[in-house]
Amino acid sequence: MLDINLNWFFFHLGTFLLLLVLLNYILFRPLLSVITKRKDHIKDSLDSAKSMTEEKENMLRQIDTALVEARSKAGTIVEDLSKEGSAVQQEFLDAAKKEAMKINSKAKGNIEAEVKKARESLRGKIDSFCKIIIEKMVGA
Repeated sequence: MLDINLNWFFFHLGTFLLLLVLLNYILFRPLLSVITKRKDHIKDSLDSAKSMTEEKENMLRQIDTALVEARSKAGTIVEDLSKEGSAVQQEFLDAAKKEAMKINSKAKGNIEAEVKKARESLRGKIDSFCKIIIEKMVGA
Protein backbone atom coordinates (compact mmCIF):
# COMPACT_ATOMS: atom_id res chain seq x y z
CA MET A 1 0.00 0.00 0.00
CA LEU A 2 1.20 3.39 0.90
CA ASP A 3 4.61 3.60 2.42
CA ILE A 4 5.24 6.62 4.51
CA ASN A 5 8.82 7.67 4.86
CA LEU A 6 8.98 9.27 8.26
CA ASN A 7 12.18 11.13 7.53
CA TRP A 8 10.62 12.94 4.59
CA PHE A 9 7.44 13.49 6.50
CA PHE A 10 9.24 15.20 9.39
CA PHE A 11 11.44 17.12 6.98
CA HIS A 12 8.42 18.49 5.13
CA LEU A 13 6.61 19.12 8.41
CA GLY A 14 9.62 21.04 9.73
CA THR A 15 9.97 22.97 6.51
CA PHE A 16 6.25 23.82 6.59
CA LEU A 17 6.45 24.98 10.22
CA LEU A 18 9.61 27.00 9.52
CA LEU A 19 7.88 28.58 6.49
CA LEU A 20 4.82 29.30 8.63
CA VAL A 21 6.96 30.99 11.32
CA LEU A 22 8.90 33.01 8.71
CA LEU A 23 5.68 34.08 6.96
CA ASN A 24 4.23 35.03 10.34
CA TYR A 25 7.16 37.38 11.10
CA ILE A 26 7.70 38.66 7.58
CA LEU A 27 4.18 38.91 6.18
CA PHE A 28 1.30 38.32 8.58
CA ARG A 29 2.38 40.51 11.55
CA PRO A 30 3.24 43.59 9.41
CA LEU A 31 0.06 43.09 7.41
CA LEU A 32 -2.04 42.83 10.59
CA SER A 33 -0.25 45.88 11.96
CA VAL A 34 -1.07 47.91 8.83
CA ILE A 35 -4.69 46.72 8.90
CA THR A 36 -4.99 47.61 12.61
CA LYS A 37 -3.47 51.06 12.06
CA ARG A 38 -5.83 51.67 9.15
CA LYS A 39 -8.81 50.54 11.22
CA ASP A 40 -7.76 52.85 14.09
CA HIS A 41 -7.23 55.73 11.66
CA ILE A 42 -10.68 55.22 10.12
CA LYS A 43 -12.25 55.04 13.59
CA ASP A 44 -10.47 58.24 14.65
CA SER A 45 -11.57 59.97 11.43
CA LEU A 46 -15.18 58.91 11.98
CA ASP A 47 -15.07 60.09 15.60
CA SER A 48 -13.55 63.39 14.49
CA ALA A 49 -16.23 63.81 11.81
CA LYS A 50 -18.94 63.04 14.35
CA SER A 51 -17.57 65.58 16.83
CA MET A 52 -17.26 68.18 14.04
CA THR A 53 -20.86 67.53 13.04
CA GLU A 54 -22.01 68.03 16.62
CA GLU A 55 -19.93 71.19 16.91
CA LYS A 56 -21.40 72.45 13.62
CA GLU A 57 -24.93 71.81 14.85
CA ASN A 58 -24.18 73.61 18.13
CA MET A 59 -22.80 76.58 16.20
CA LEU A 60 -25.84 76.62 13.92
CA ARG A 61 -28.12 76.65 16.97
CA GLN A 62 -26.09 79.51 18.46
CA ILE A 63 -26.26 81.41 15.16
CA ASP A 64 -30.01 80.85 14.93
CA THR A 65 -30.45 82.05 18.51
CA ALA A 66 -28.29 85.11 17.84
CA LEU A 67 -30.22 85.80 14.63
CA VAL A 68 -33.58 85.60 16.40
CA GLU A 69 -32.27 87.89 19.13
CA ALA A 70 -30.87 90.36 16.57
CA ARG A 71 -34.16 90.40 14.67
CA SER A 72 -36.04 90.99 17.91
CA LYS A 73 -33.71 93.85 18.84
CA ALA A 74 -34.02 95.31 15.34
CA GLY A 75 -37.82 95.16 15.58
CA THR A 76 -37.72 96.86 18.96
CA ILE A 77 -35.35 99.54 17.68
CA VAL A 78 -37.51 100.17 14.60
CA GLU A 79 -40.61 100.39 16.78
CA ASP A 80 -38.90 102.80 19.21
CA LEU A 81 -37.61 104.96 16.38
CA SER A 82 -41.04 104.98 14.78
CA LYS A 83 -42.61 106.14 18.06
CA GLU A 84 -39.89 108.73 18.53
CA GLY A 85 -40.39 109.95 14.93
CA SER A 86 -44.13 110.20 15.48
CA ALA A 87 -43.56 112.16 18.69
CA VAL A 88 -41.16 114.55 16.94
CA GLN A 89 -43.59 114.90 14.04
CA GLN A 90 -46.40 115.69 16.49
CA GLU A 91 -44.20 118.28 18.24
CA PHE A 92 -43.45 119.96 14.92
CA LEU A 93 -47.13 119.92 13.99
CA ASP A 94 -48.08 121.42 17.35
CA ALA A 95 -45.40 124.09 17.01
CA ALA A 96 -46.54 124.86 13.46
CA LYS A 97 -50.17 125.10 14.62
CA LYS A 98 -49.20 127.48 17.43
CA GLU A 99 -47.15 129.57 15.02
CA ALA A 100 -50.05 129.59 12.54
CA MET A 101 -52.44 130.62 15.31
CA LYS A 102 -50.09 133.42 16.34
CA ILE A 103 -49.79 134.62 12.77
CA ASN A 104 -53.57 134.32 12.31
CA SER A 105 -54.22 136.21 15.53
CA LYS A 106 -51.72 138.91 14.60
CA ALA A 107 -53.26 139.20 11.13
CA LYS A 108 -56.74 139.46 12.65
CA GLY A 109 -55.48 142.19 14.99
CA ASN A 110 -53.92 144.05 12.07
CA ILE A 111 -57.08 143.65 9.98
CA GLU A 112 -59.26 144.87 12.85
CA ALA A 113 -56.98 147.85 13.36
CA GLU A 114 -57.11 148.64 9.64
CA VAL A 115 -60.91 148.24 9.65
CA LYS A 116 -61.17 150.53 12.65
CA LYS A 117 -58.88 153.05 11.03
CA ALA A 118 -60.86 152.86 7.79
CA ARG A 119 -64.14 153.31 9.69
CA GLU A 120 -62.83 156.34 11.53
CA SER A 121 -61.52 157.74 8.29
CA LEU A 122 -64.87 157.12 6.62
CA ARG A 123 -66.75 158.65 9.57
CA GLY A 124 -64.73 161.78 9.21
CA LYS A 125 -65.39 161.82 5.49
CA ILE A 126 -69.08 160.98 5.88
CA ASP A 127 -69.81 164.41 7.28
CA SER A 128 -68.07 166.11 4.38
CA PHE A 129 -69.80 163.77 1.87
CA CYS A 130 -73.15 164.51 3.48
CA LYS A 131 -72.51 168.24 3.22
CA ILE A 132 -71.50 167.91 -0.44
CA ILE A 133 -74.57 165.79 -1.22
CA ILE A 134 -76.90 168.22 0.59
CA GLU A 135 -75.35 171.15 -1.19
CA LYS A 136 -75.79 169.48 -4.54
CA MET A 137 -79.35 168.54 -3.77
CA VAL A 138 -80.23 171.99 -2.47
CA GLY A 139 -78.28 173.75 -5.13
CA ALA A 140 -79.67 171.73 -7.89
